[in-house]
Amino acid sequence: MTLTNPGAGRTGAHRGARRPGTGRATAVLVLVALGALIPLLGPSPALHGTGEADAPGTGGIALLRTVLFAALSIPVGELFVRRLARSVPGAPGTLPRSWSTVANSAGFVAALALASVVATGNLVPGSPADVDVGGLYDSRDGKLALLEVNGFLAAALCAASARPATQVWPLAAIVVAEALRAHPTTEYSPMIGSGLTLVHLTCASLWVGGLVYALRTLKVWQRAEAGAALLGRYARVAAALLAALTATGVCSSLRRMPPETILAQLTETAYGRVLLAKVILMVGVAALALWARIRLARAADPLSASSPARAEVYLLALVVAVSGLLTALPVPIRW
Repeated sequence: MTLTNPGAGRTGAHRGARRPGTGRATAVLVLVALGALIPLLGPSPALHGTGEADAPGTGGIALLRTVLFAALSIPVGELFVRRLARSVPGAPGTLPRSWSTVANSAGFVAALALASVVATGNLVPGSPADVDVGGLYDSRDGKLALLEVNGFLAAALCAASARPATQVWPLAAIVVAEALRAHPTTEYSPMIGSGLTLVHLTCASLWVGGLVYALRTLKVWQRAEAGAALLGRYARVAAALLAALTATGVCSSLRRMPPETILAQLTETAYGRVLLAKVILMVGVAALALWARIRLARAADPLSASSPARAEVYLLALVVAVSGLLTALPVPIRW
């Protein structure tokens, strides 16, 4: 007589089971990430065949900018979602541990390293003796770099204090400094460009950091009904953020690449290639966001929307990396 384990079939089925939506989310991630593969390898592939020079330290600057943008998003998103969570009826009193102090500290290190580059005439310093700290006060870029360094330091201290909400002010100063830095006074209508970047960077930080903290909150709240309510409130705001990001991104691109040249520059300049990769990634992010919103509204379990939302976070991380690379590449010429 053959002895069988009555639970073996169920165990095998359980092991082979796949969380609903996981396969499709993975497919979206793989397919869309292919669109950003070349520029994510660094500036050299993006510059290949364009005739543009690869400035020294471009890869390192792109990495530092990526860290800076990510460090800005985390505390901004936490402040945003904590405010949303307080307005959810019946929400549990527990919230995830804050990452703001660590994020602001990382931002401080990245901003300090970027300031050292500015202090050596936008060249990578070979030794500490090459850094002219006093020279930072003599230029607009230097003063803005110092403002970002001091802003992250102040934000880290505020985050570690008894009133972490006060970090909103130094974080706002960092966003303003970054918007001004991205558009020098020699640029065509620099204040318009700075205004577009200000809105774009603010919305991006709220979206990226907010989604990360919202998903962390859902994990802490377990299956509480308040979790679906929080995700729904975030999704409504995220829709407006996406609209603002799209509008400001298109306007900024048209300012730097006029309509009659944009198709050529998207393939023949490093800036255009990386911008195209960012657009492809953003299309994927928007698709995942829409998928999560549909699940939230129509699925029997609204919290199943967290599956595409997690995939959205991974794609947004790639978007942040592409954005960091984009800021380190030469701006295309207005033909």
